[in-house]
Amino acid sequence: METLMVSIEQNEIMRPVGTIGRDGSHESCFTYSEEYLESRYAVPISLSLPLQKEPFSPRATRSFFEGLLPEGFTRRAVAQWMNVVEEDYLSILRGLGSECLGALCITAEGEKSEACYKPVSEEQVRELAAEGASKSAELVTKAHLSLTGASGKVGLYYDAGNDVWYLPRGSAPSTHIVKQSHVRLDSIVTNEQLSLMTAERCGIDVSRSFIINSGQGKDSEILFATQRYDRIFSPKPKMIGFLPRPMRLHQEDFAQALGITSAEKYEKEPCGYLRHIFDMLRRCSSDPVTDQLRFWDILVFDYLIGNTDAHLKNFSFLYSPDLKFVRLAPAYDIISTTVYPQSTRDMAFYIGGTLSLDDIEKDAFYLAAKEAGLSEHMAMQRFDRLCGQFRKALHESAQALAKSGYLKACELEERILETGGIKKT
Repeated sequence: METLMVSIEQNEIMRPVGTIGRDGSHESCFTYSEEYLESRYAVPISLSLPLQKEPFSPRATRSFFEGLLPEGFTRRAVAQWMNVVEEDYLSILRGLGSECLGALCITAEGEKSEACYKPVSEEQVRELAAEGASKSAELVTKAHLSLTGASGKVGLYYDAGNDVWYLPRGSAPSTHIVKQSHVRLDSIVTNEQLSLMTAERCGIDVSRSFIINSGQGKDSEILFATQRYDRIFSPKPKMIGFLPRPMRLHQEDFAQALGITSAEKYEKEPCGYLRHIFDMLRRCSSDPVTDQLRFWDILVFDYLIGNTDAHLKNFSFLYSPDLKFVRLAPAYDIISTTVYPQSTRDMAFYIGGTLSLDDIEKDAFYLAAKEAGLSEHMAMQRFDRLCGQFRKALHESAQALAKSGYLKACELEERILETGGIKKT
């Protein structure tokens, strides 16, 4: 039997939560410890894993904990670096679980590691920009850091005052997620920054982000940096060396919260994802009215900009430092996928019973509002407001990026207007 220890940070204190046990059949089950259940600070680590004495099923365990791992090429590359099979998610989690998204820490029984930060050289930054996913997989493995998603990314610590990047080691928290350009999707970094800037101008709460230019601004020389909303600094932070240690805030994506596996993050057949999301927001958010409207706005915006990759793992809940309050996290991972001819025109889940962006008309959002349990009048008012704001917000964002030297932003603006849902409004 192999045992992994699960802990969660709560108000800057790392608390043991429970264990994941596995036998020779590779069946694994998460169990809360009796000490944690009996403590005054016991809070579920997931909406899909409520407090209980009984072990959770292998499916429930896998749905949540595998959701902490990278996907696609990065996962395959990390598995090769670790000399384990790609399907062995617990072995990969054991290697990467020291620093996950949210406030969880997963370690082998009795394992301890010293937290520290190692400076990242300019050459390493250039390599990450040029080599992409293979370099990020190397850094991820060295840092024992687990980030979800299929794109190559790595968690780094940014000392903004001195403009220096650091690689977290051991249990040291990162402050930013850094992604490289995708070799098959041109101007993807500019695309994401343009999309987030446009969303913010439309009144949507988004993750803070910026572009790292390691050369002359070519795709192979730029990186996309997102400030982690699940990392904040307390007024009197603890120190790791001479650097202030960020506090971990817990988060979980909607697939984890709903107990849905990463493989099911897209709604390929009608399963009522939209209804389940709004039901969950009503039941679980500490401000359900506001968060339902915030999610509706993101849904409309994704349609307008042509983001067909807004799947369940691209929306999250964010917990307060004491884990007692839960809110919809800021929007992240927004890009216009429709500007790339090879990308699907199907949305990530059904809107008013329709999946293809080309078939979605305004009436589909009336039906979606009804399915979501929203006031149709209020929902469509917000739909019309976003449609009215979108073109100006997109143009202003493109112009701002162009003035900063990212001239492809103007071309992307034209392609978004030609391919996104905005063309139909």
